[in-house]
Amino acid sequence: MQLPATPIEVPPSWASLHVSQWRGLMMLIGGVDMGKSTLARYICQELLQAGVRTAYLDGDPGQSTIGPPATMSLGLLELAQDGTLHCEAVWRIFIGSVSPRGHMLQMLVGASKLVRAARRAGAEAVIYDTTGFVDRAGGGLNLKWAKINLLRPALVVALQRQDELESLLTPLRHSRRVPVITLEPSPYVQPRDIDARRSHRAWLFGRYFSQAQELTLDAGRLAVFPPMPFTYNQLLALEDRAGFAQGLGILRQVQPAGTLTILSPVASLEDVTLVHLGEICVDPRTFEDRRIPY
Repeated sequence: MQLPATPIEVPPSWASLHVSQWRGLMMLIGGVDMGKSTLARYICQELLQAGVRTAYLDGDPGQSTIGPPATMSLGLLELAQDGTLHCEAVWRIFIGSVSPRGHMLQMLVGASKLVRAARRAGAEAVIYDTTGFVDRAGGGLNLKWAKINLLRPALVVALQRQDELESLLTPLRHSRRVPVITLEPSPYVQPRDIDARRSHRAWLFGRYFSQAQELTLDAGRLAVFPPMPFTYNQLLALEDRAGFAQGLGILRQVQPAGTLTILSPVASLEDVTLVHLGEICVDPRTFEDRRIPY
C-alpha cells in the first residue's frame, strides 16, 4: 500500500522543525483543511530518511489515507527510492461509521490498540494523524483531551489558524502534561466541501472493493456484534480474535438459515471469528455511503 505520491510543499515553520530527532508517539491535531495529513507525510519522510523505524496511524474514519473509510489504520512505513512512502504491514480497527460523533469510545480503544501494535512491531516513532473533529460543543476537544491522557504522547503538534484550539492547548502547556508545538496551517491545502468529501469517500470505497468477490458466511458459527438487524448493503468488518479487521464486506443477502452473502476482497476467512456490523450502508455500484436510520 502506498501513501499519496504528490510532492510535499511545506511552509518555512514546518521546515525549521528538527523532525529527524523526534521519537515516540507524535499526535497531530487541528480542524479540517489544515494540512494534518500533509504534515504527517512530511514528518514520516524526514524520519525515514534519518533511518528511524516509523509507523503512521491514520485516525480519520471519514477521510482515510491508508485504509478504507469507517476504519482506523496503522502502517509500518518504508521509503522507496523514488521518495514515495509504502506500508509494509497494516493493522486495522473498524469504527463502523465515517464520523467520530457517537463513536468516541471506539475511537479511543482503537487508537490505544493501534499504538500498542506499533510498539510491539518495534516502531521508534508513531505519527498519529487525528480527525478534524475539534468542535467544542460536539465533544471534539474533549475527545482529543481523552486521547492525550490515555496515550500520553511524547509530543502534540497543533495546526490552528487563530486560537480555536487554545481551550485544549493552554491547559496542556500550563500543566506540562505533554510538550506542545503550534504551527500555521499549510497554505497549499485545497479545501474540500461536504460533497467533495463524500465523493472522496466513494472513491476510497471503490478502490478498496475493486477486487472484491462474493463470499458466503455461516453466521451461526461466527460471533456477530452488535445485536442489530441486518440491513441490505450494510458495511461490516471481518475481525480476528484480537479485534483487528481482516477486511471489510458489504452485505448482499441473508438466508433464513443465517447464511450471509457478502462482497469482500478478503482472500481467507481462516482467522475470522467475528462479524462486526457497521452503521452505514455502501452502494456496491456507486460506493456512496449512507447512515442506517435506527
